[in-house]
Amino acid sequence: MTRIRVKVGAAEAEVEADPEHLKEAIELIPEVAAKLSASGTRVIEVARAGADEPVTEQAPPRGTGLFPTISIEKGDSLADVIGKFFSDPWGRDRRKLSDVREALQSYGMNYPKQSVAVALLRLAKATKIRRFKAEDGEFVYTSSAMPMPSNTLQSRDEGPEEIAAAQNLI
Repeated sequence: MTRIRVKVGAAEAEVEADPEHLKEAIELIPEVAAKLSASGTRVIEVARAGADEPVTEQAPPRGTGLFPTISIEKGDSLADVIGKFFSDPWGRDRRKLSDVREALQSYGMNYPKQSVAVALLRLAKATKIRRFKAEDGEFVYTSSAMPMPSNTLQSRDEGPEEIAAAQNLI
């Protein structure tokens, strides 16, 4: 058996077939992907060895809090994409660095922890997002439209040492 996984935007299709049916199964991918983008359904597996219909599972749609729903343009920088995340309702909740990295990865954007941390810090310094320490001591980020907790406010006049600390903290 051969297994191929294809991801187009939010749609993902996984095809599993024996070698003699592989070409036939691959030809189904564009048709299935077109149906997926409209329905929010994710194809789990198409096994052409014995089944003619794909097995489907309802995937949680973006915008339900799991991941932000944004449109990424070709020239968008990392900071632009993260700014869009926090403009989405997803950004109204407290988000840790790991949450932002997972959201980026859901869009196929794999950045090192350090790069994301510095981008978040710079967005916070530019007051595009808010940054404060949670009860566990880890920094969390929210949309700048959200009121910050008064007891956990961080100073906005942090210098280059803060950026260096963010790079080494991670």
